[in-house]
Amino acid sequence: MTETPAAVPATPACWPDVEELLGRRGAVKGCWCMFFRLTPAERRTRWGEGNRLALRALVDEGREPGLLVYREGLPAGWVSLAPREEFGRLDRSPVSKPVDDRPVWSLVCLYVAREHRGHGVARQLVRAAVEFARERGARTVEAYPVDDTLGPVGADDAYHGLVSLLTQEGFAEVARRAPKRPVLRRELN
Repeated sequence: MTETPAAVPATPACWPDVEELLGRRGAVKGCWCMFFRLTPAERRTRWGEGNRLALRALVDEGREPGLLVYREGLPAGWVSLAPREEFGRLDRSPVSKPVDDRPVWSLVCLYVAREHRGHGVARQLVRAAVEFARERGARTVEAYPVDDTLGPVGADDAYHGLVSLLTQEGFAEVARRAPKRPVLRRELN
């Protein structure tokens, strides 16, 4: 068996792995990691297969809308990040509206397949995302996690990331507009 890299950007070459991972459970209830990229009208008309096609179009355009992490040669996790301006939903949300006018890269989604949870995949995703952003010139990565230090977080809400994980990885709170939803940043050198 050929050794699969630990983390790779989503490209046409690895699209079958993206489909295998995100296609489970109907691509996380039909999202295909497009929620933060779509307007409300687009969400109503594209959900499900339309979102799959939209993500595939981003990949085919060479946009690298996320990273895949592998475990034991299998696609195990996904992280979506890009310059903030690619995620229009962030500006429309009272929780994630801009903190200031600094350019940031936004980490908006973490997904780990159930059978790979509890093996450090989410941590690997965060680390890969930070390095990916740094390599592309980012100076700051921002995230909008759920504060698990205040109580349990269900799997359906964990896709935002968890405060405990992100703070362990060097992120610090810069704003909090909802009790369980801070804005965290990590400055890059």
